[in-house]
Amino acid sequence: RAELAAALDAGIHQINVESVPELRALSELASSRGQIARVAIRVNPDVDAGTHTAIATGRKGDKFGIAHTEIPAAYRLAAQLPGLEAVGLAVHIGSQIVKLAPSRAAFSRVAELVATLRGEGHSVPRVDLGGGLTIPYHEDDPEPVSPASYAALVQEIFGPLDVALAFEPGRFLVGAGGVLVAGVVYVKQGEQRIVVLDAAMNDLVRPAMYDIEHRIVPVREPPAGVRLEPADIVGPVCESTDTFNRGYRLPRLEEGDLVAFTAAGAYGAVMSSTYNSRPLVPEVLVHGGRFAVIRERPSYEAMLALDTIPDWLGDPAEAPRRRGAA
Repeated sequence: RAELAAALDAGIHQINVESVPELRALSELASSRGQIARVAIRVNPDVDAGTHTAIATGRKGDKFGIAHTEIPAAYRLAAQLPGLEAVGLAVHIGSQIVKLAPSRAAFSRVAELVATLRGEGHSVPRVDLGGGLTIPYHEDDPEPVSPASYAALVQEIFGPLDVALAFEPGRFLVGAGGVLVAGVVYVKQGEQRIVVLDAAMNDLVRPAMYDIEHRIVPVREPPAGVRLEPADIVGPVCESTDTFNRGYRLPRLEEGDLVAFTAAGAYGAVMSSTYNSRPLVPEVLVHGGRFAVIRERPSYEAMLALDTIPDWLGDPAEAPRRRGAA
């Protein structure tokens, strides 16, 4: 509830509610504070986005939203509960959607619900269509849906309804605008050449979590026609999943060379962690020939300062002495 309270304090545009229990909790919180919370009900349209299962969010068995068959009842409840103003519907069926068909199915279902709710006397002035527009991560990725074809679909379905539309194209806007730069620490030669970087899965977890590959390029542009060699590109963390690419073809890399992971601007730094006691990478904003560090790399001292030893535990340095005395 602390997050809901923060949203009310900030006076955000609306809160997309995921369930009836959340609806009731928000009603109780808002009314106790003498506030009105604008809410949109998130629809689970039971549509498979055809994307990686970890980022598919609109199927019947997914945890997101309220089943489309239960939306009319949930909207009626939202309109009746104190402290709430029902302002519309929301939907998001997943990320990296490479075909228009799933969006058409989901949007059509939402449009039908708008018509149903208006038939019951609700105004339903807003629809939040979520995200899903894809960006390519690798040369072999499918051709993404164009913004023009996506816009045409939205116009076709929602144009006649006179609703205010919202979109959440975060990855599409910033994904290609970020890179992760890493240095070669070691090169191991066994059955396969292995290039060990100073970046790891804690810095860019998408390859380990979603089994995808980012394109990797040398920071220093190689001479034209240079021979490419296959190598496994890995990090130094003690997990076999700390592998970015297997058999990836690059110019021959040596210790000290720099490489860049492209399209790391979305779900990169924000999903990073301090796993293995590795400090978060610094973030640098670049504009033309200008740059500035906008998030510094924390020191080990700063990381350790987040932990405290309770007084009742005593001095850890005394523990071996106490055990010996026992």
